[in-house]
Amino acid sequence: MCNESRAKNYRDLVAWQRAMDLVEVVYELAKRFPQDELYGLTSQVRRAVVSVPSNIAEGEGRNSPNDFARFLSIANGSLREVETQLFIAVRLDYLANDDITNAISLCEETGRIINGLKRNLQQRGNQD
Repeated sequence: MCNESRAKNYRDLVAWQRAMDLVEVVYELAKRFPQDELYGLTSQVRRAVVSVPSNIAEGEGRNSPNDFARFLSIANGSLREVETQLFIAVRLDYLANDDITNAISLCEETGRIINGLKRNLQQRGNQD
């Protein structure tokens, strides 16, 4: 994980790469939502999932470990939003539990990577 915080740019970060994978998966799932949810849950889950890699990229671009860590916290919050919205979709019978298994696993994996990167940044910040 140490190499994560010293990547050449955000596209080299595994956290960003996994978040981009998650965007694709969630967009595919959201296509199954009813048409009358286009401006509701569909829009909400798409905005939340796009927020994850976007905040990772923006934070990396700030060139400040503290700012980067703050943006990683925002990305992690967006991950929790995505998970919750997928569970809502299951409760509303838009998706089945089996449909969201991969997306939830990707959320969990991405969250672990983000948290590891954040810890690494915070440790580096404490050393400076």
